[in-house]
Parts: sequence; structure tokens; C-alpha cells
Amino acid sequence: FTSFLHLLGASEEVAPPLQQSFMIPKKEINMVSDMAKWKRSQAYADYMGFILTLNEGVRGKKLTCEYKVSEPIEKLVALLNTLDRWIDETPPVDQPSRFGNKAFRTWYAKLDQEAEKLVATVIPKHLADAAPEVAVYLKESVGNSTRIDYGTGHEAAFAAFLCCLCKIGVLRVDDQMAIVFKVFNRYLEVMRKLQKTYRMEPAGSQGVWGLDDFQFLPFIWGSSQLIDHPNLEPRHFVDEKVVNENHKDFMFLECILFITEMKTGPFAEHSNQLWNISAVPSWSKVNQGLIRMYKAE
Repeated sequence: FTSFLHLLGASEEVAPPLQQSFMIPKKEINMVSDMAKWKRSQAYADYMGFILTLNEGVRGKKLTCEYKVSEPIEKLVALLNTLDRWIDETPPVDQPSRFGNKAFRTWYAKLDQEAEKLVATVIPKHLADAAPEVAVYLKESVGNSTRIDYGTGHEAAFAAFLCCLCKIGVLRVDDQMAIVFKVFNRYLEVMRKLQKTYRMEPAGSQGVWGLDDFQFLPFIWGSSQLIDHPNLEPRHFVDEKVVNENHKDFMFLECILFITEMKTGPFAEHSNQLWNISAVPSWSKVNQGLIRMYKAE
């Protein structure tokens, strides 16, 4: 993962003026054979490098610990707070079908319209040209407005959005913990609110065979947080009492809490993959296994 650190730029130096040209992203993976090209690409190396760099950065750390919060981090949280406020301003509509509330389309239309402006509030003036490119990832990160669904592909778009901000020097090496604990965690809160408010369908879900209906990355980073914890072992996360007492410190347990709020019945039935993971002896093994699973999926 160290290969990614050069992207984040050393925090002390002033970033050199970037010789970058920007373009509106377009879909490049259209058929099965394109997957091989993606896996060999610099973009894939950057994306996985970013995920793994952050995985190391949060290892053994609690959500509630002390870390540096830079101005760009504050601005990203403000951006997410705006998205949250728009949910309050766009209540669900009465409709016959229980799932996929059409009010989501109204909410999404607002983001579609404002995304570039929102991104421009986060990036410095001399990088203004990057806004149209970076904004596409933000728009892709909240779900699909036609299908009114959300899944790990949308989550990946948000990680790509943050990765782009690193590549253009807006986020730095010493922002690592804040990227996960402050920005990504806030993103998760907003996505959970969207999922609940508009009863979004899981996108491309494997049902009981998937890890989770909606997210994947917080399980990776969340298991890293728990590595070498003195008394919390993987077997404990299926214990309601343990989850209730520790979820504010650990992203993994926040995810479990949300699942148990949203689903009824025995945990082993509605979340079989996670149930199996609770039998893995150590958090580092859980973490390695989830990274392998993420790459495969």
C-alpha cells in the first residue's frame, strides 16, 4: 500500500502546481472482457492502494480517538450535512409500492443539479477545472435514481471520489484517519438515512449470500480498527450487548447495529456470511479475508 502514499503527497510540502487535464468520466467497463483491462489499469492500482492505505491508517484505532481535522475534511463534512438536510426537506411520498419511494428522485435531481457547486466548495480555486470530473463520482455515490436502489458499487464511487481528492492534492497523508472516521463515517450515516427514508432496494445484492445489502468498506476498515483489541473478538459481534456498548467506537459494530435494526429473525439466517465470519479466530484474519472477498466481488 505504500505505493499509494506518493499520491497523498507529503503533508508538509506545498504541492507542486499540477500538470493535469480533466475530463468528464465515462463508463469503460461494458463487457466481461473489460474487467481484465480494469484490473491491469493504473486506476485499479490507485483505488485498491487507497483502500489499503486507509486500512492500515485506522488499524487498532477507535472512531472516538483524537486525530487531525483539516479544512478540506471540514468542508466535506459540510457537503454531506447538506445532503442530509435535503433528505429532511424531501419527505417520502404516498405511493402504492412499499419499496423505492419516488421522492428519492426529487432528492437526487437536486444533487444532480448542485453537485459541481458542492464539489467546488471543497477544492481550491486553482483546481476549479477538476470539479466537473470529480463531481461525477459524488453523483454516482448515492444510489440509482431510476431503480431507486443502492449498493456497493455506489459506495465504491464515494471511495473513488475521495481518492480523486487525494490525487489532486486536496486530501493529504495526515488526513487518513479523518477520511475514514469523519468523512466516510458521515457518508454512511447519510446513506443509512437515505436507505431508510426512501426504502431503497439493495443494488445487485446476493441476498443472504452477500456480506451486507448495502455496504462493504466499513466492514474492511471496521475489522482493521479491531485488530489486537484486548477483549473484543470476532465471536462477540453477534452479541447484542457487546454491540450496544461498543458501536460508537467501531465502524464494524455500527454496521451490525444497523442490520439488526433493519432486519428481523435470527442473525444466522438474515446475515449468513457475517455469521460465518464471527467464527474466524482473529480480526486480522477477518480483515485479510474481507480484502480478498472485496477484490473478488
